[in-house]
Amino acid sequence: MHPLAISGNPGIASFFTTASVTPRGSTAPQRSRSALETRISLVLALASQSSTLSQRVLGELLSETAKYAFPRRFEAQNLEEALMSVPNLETVRYRILKRTSQYEIREVETEGKPYYIAETTMPGKSGFDFTGASQGFNVLAEYLFGKNTTSEQMEMTTPVITRKVQSDGEKMDMPTPVITKRASDNWKMSFVMPSKYGANLPLPKDPSVRIEEVPQKIVAVTAFSGFVTDEDVKRKEAKLRNDLKSDPQFRVKHDALVEVAQFNPPFTPPFMRRNEIVLEVERISD
Repeated sequence: MHPLAISGNPGIASFFTTASVTPRGSTAPQRSRSALETRISLVLALASQSSTLSQRVLGELLSETAKYAFPRRFEAQNLEEALMSVPNLETVRYRILKRTSQYEIREVETEGKPYYIAETTMPGKSGFDFTGASQGFNVLAEYLFGKNTTSEQMEMTTPVITRKVQSDGEKMDMPTPVITKRASDNWKMSFVMPSKYGANLPLPKDPSVRIEEVPQKIVAVTAFSGFVTDEDVKRKEAKLRNDLKSDPQFRVKHDALVEVAQFNPPFTPPFMRRNEIVLEVERISD
C-alpha cells in the first residue's frame, strides 16, 4: 500500500507506489517511533482528510501505519539527505549507473518486464494544492482498497508520484514512485501497483482511474526535503536540467517532463522527508 505524502501543504495527503529499492548507507542512529506513536501521529495527520476519505479507505490507511515505524535510509550525499528517511514499503527496483554530488543516474530495473501504475487527472493547475491532491489521492486510494472489479484490497507501496503531462495527446513517460504529472496546466497523480500482480491487475470501477504500463527507462534524480511546492519543483527541475548539460554521458530526453516522487507519511517532520525530482534521460552516442 502507498505511504501518505504531503504536497506543499501539511494537510495534503498523496501516495506513491514502486517495487523494491535497496537502501544504501545509514546515518547516526535515531530514536524510532513506537508503533503506537506512529498510529496516533497518522490519525492526527489524517484528521483534515476525514471529510474526503471514506471510512473504509481511512481504516485501510490506518492499518498500514505500523510499517512507518521502522524507516529505511538511502546513502547520503550531504547533510540534508542524511536526515531523510522513507517508509519500509515496496518500491520500484533500480540500479545506479552514476552518482555525482548533484544527482544520480538510475536505470529502472524491472527484469525485462514493465511495471504498472494507476493514475488519475487532478483538477486545477497545480499538482500540489490541497484540493487537487486530496481528490486525486482519494480516487486512487478507493481503487487500491477495493473499488475494483474483483474487490481486491491491494498493498501500499512508495513513493507517490506527481507528474506533468502533455495536453496535446497523452504520453506515458514515467519513472518510479504515487505520481503527479502535468501537461501545460494539467497534473496527474499515480500509485505504482504492487509488483506481484504484473499485468493481472483488477480493473477500476471508477472511469477516472486508468491502468498504464511503464517501460524500462533511465532517469536522473535529485533529492530534497521539506513539503513540496510548485516553486520548489520549478526551481529544482531547472537546476537539474542545467546540471545535466555538462554530463558527458547522459542528456535529458527532448520530450522529458518532470515527475515528483514523495515517499513519506504526513507525520514526518519536514527535514526528514524525502522527495525526488525525476527526469528521463538517454545516453549520449559516442
